[in-house]
Amino acid sequence: MQQGNLPWDLHGKKNAETCVLLMSQAAGEGASLLVLPEALLARDDLDPDLSVKSAQLLEGGFLTRLLRESAQNEMTTILTIHVPSVPGRAFNMLVALRAGQVVAHYAKLHLYDAFSIQESRNVDAGDVIAPLLDVGGLKVGLMTCYDLRFPELALVHALQGAEILVLPAAWVRGSLKEHHWSTLLAARALDATCYLIAAGECGNKNIGQSRVIDPFGVTIAAAAETPALIMAEVSAERVRQVRAQLPVLSNRRFCATAIIMTFL
Repeated sequence: MQQGNLPWDLHGKKNAETCVLLMSQAAGEGASLLVLPEALLARDDLDPDLSVKSAQLLEGGFLTRLLRESAQNEMTTILTIHVPSVPGRAFNMLVALRAGQVVAHYAKLHLYDAFSIQESRNVDAGDVIAPLLDVGGLKVGLMTCYDLRFPELALVHALQGAEILVLPAAWVRGSLKEHHWSTLLAARALDATCYLIAAGECGNKNIGQSRVIDPFGVTIAAAAETPALIMAEVSAERVRQVRAQLPVLSNRRFCATAIIMTFL
C-alpha cells in the first residue's frame, strides 16, 4: 500500500480515516498483514518539521482510532508515527497493531542524514533491534525507510529466523533515487533470502512505488506514483525453496557475533 501526503488537521483525523479505510479494505480482501507508509500522522510539503511538531503518544487520538478499527479482526497493520521523546524531539516509531492492541514497536535505528536532509535534527534514533513478530506463522523483521541502506539489520533479522522484512518508507525524490530504491529492495531480499514488503509514501516529495519482493529478489507486486493498495501472497515454503537453492545464510563465513552494532 502507498499513501499520499495528506493535509494536517488538528487531530490528524483525515489521515486516520484514510488509514482506517485501507485497513477495512485490506481486511475485506482477506489480508493477514497490511504495511502502511512512514510517518502517517501528519505531513506538509511546506513544513518538513510537521511530523515532529504533531507527535503523539501511542495512547494518542490518532492511534486510538486505528486501534479501534484493528479490533474488528486479526489482521496485523504496520505503520510509523512520531512519538515524543524529549521536548521538541521525537522518535520515528514503527508500530504493529492487531486485534485492538499494539503488539510490537520499533524506534528507527538509522536516521536519514543524507542528500542534504538531516532527520536527526529533531528526531532521536532508537538503539534496539525489535524482536521478530509472528504473523500467521511467519516471522517478520521490522525496518523503516533509511534502514534499507544498511544490510546488517536485514541480515540480523534473517539470522534470527525472519522470513519477511517489512519497510514503511517515505523515499525522497532525487537523482537516481528510484534506481536506489529498486536496487536496494532486491538486494536486501537477496541478502536475507526473505520477502520484503515496502510501503512507500507518494506525493510531491516522495516516490511512492510500494513493492513486494520475493526471496529471489523478484518483484511480485508493485504500485506506481499514485495511491494504491497492492496485494501479494507469501509462503514459508517459498522461503525454504529459495534458501535450499541459495543458502547464503548458511554459507556465510562470518559468524553472527561478528556483526557489531555501535550506537553513538
